[in-house]
Amino acid sequence: MNRKISLIHSNHLAQVDYAYASRIPAEMDLLFLAGACPLTKEGIVPESRNVELQAKLCVENLKAALKECGATLEDIAYSRILVATQNQSDLVIAWEAIREEFGDYDVPSTLSGVTVLGYKNQLVEIEAVAAVNKSIE
Repeated sequence: MNRKISLIHSNHLAQVDYAYASRIPAEMDLLFLAGACPLTKEGIVPESRNVELQAKLCVENLKAALKECGATLEDIAYSRILVATQNQSDLVIAWEAIREEFGDYDVPSTLSGVTVLGYKNQLVEIEAVAAVNKSIE
């Protein structure tokens, strides 16, 4: 059985560029991914203060982690985007860069500004929960 995550939109709430909820069929395995950070293969965060660059690097690292699990961005049921900033414009830059990578797949997401993230120079992090069809063993 090939089941998919259902994205739930609302006709009673503001029309936004993300789904308000997602439904995961019981037959699917859940994947809880560690926060995708803007780390290079050498394990460092670029010194750039470029939020967009870091957001795109986070997505690339998220895609790599998902691939290790046999998943893609379209298997994500929920994401949380953290941006180390006090400026709303930085949040918008990160959001737009990440949403572009997701294309038409408008997964429910939370976008938050935080004071600091774990790595030196880190500005962006993406947390995600995904679901995949159970493996036949």
